[in-house]
Formats: sequence, C-alpha cells, structure tokens
Amino acid sequence: MAKRKLKQKKKNPRKKPKSNFFLLSWRKLWMVIIVGFISIILHNAFYAVFGVEEFVFFIIVVFLVPIYFIISIIYTLIKKSKGGGKC
Repeated sequence: MAKRKLKQKKKNPRKKPKSNFFLLSWRKLWMVIIVGFISIILHNAFYAVFGVEEFVFFIIVVFLVPIYFIISIIYTLIKKSKGGGKC
C-alpha cells in the first residue's frame, strides 16, 4: 500500500488545463492586440524592404486573430453563464 502511494503522480500546480486556452483574460486580450499590431508592422515592413506582398502576417492579422478573439469571447461567456470558470 505504501509503494502505491509513492508511485502516484503529483499534480503540477503550475500546469493549467487545456480548457483554459480559450478562456479570455485581460492578459490574453492584450496578447491578441499586441500580436495583431506586430503582424501589421511586420507585413508592412516586409513589403517596404523586399517590395513583395507577404501573406503570412496578413493572414494572421485578418483571419487568425479575429477568429481566436471571437471564439474566446463566446467560450468565456458560456463558461461564465454556467458558472464553471473564474472570469
């Protein structure tokens, strides 16, 4: 019995569950805003330096950032209405 208790894994208190990936907080909101601005600046800088339209940062700022933001808002509202998460 004592050996069984020793072999049990201890939970890491710093490790967050994966369900918190879409749970919106002020820190994540600022990260979304900063990633958006950096993508805009990098897209324009790439065009200014090389003279070629670059699509990766454009896709990030036009599609990925807004989609993540909308999904996070919906997920947070659902989670908050059910009382399952701290917001």
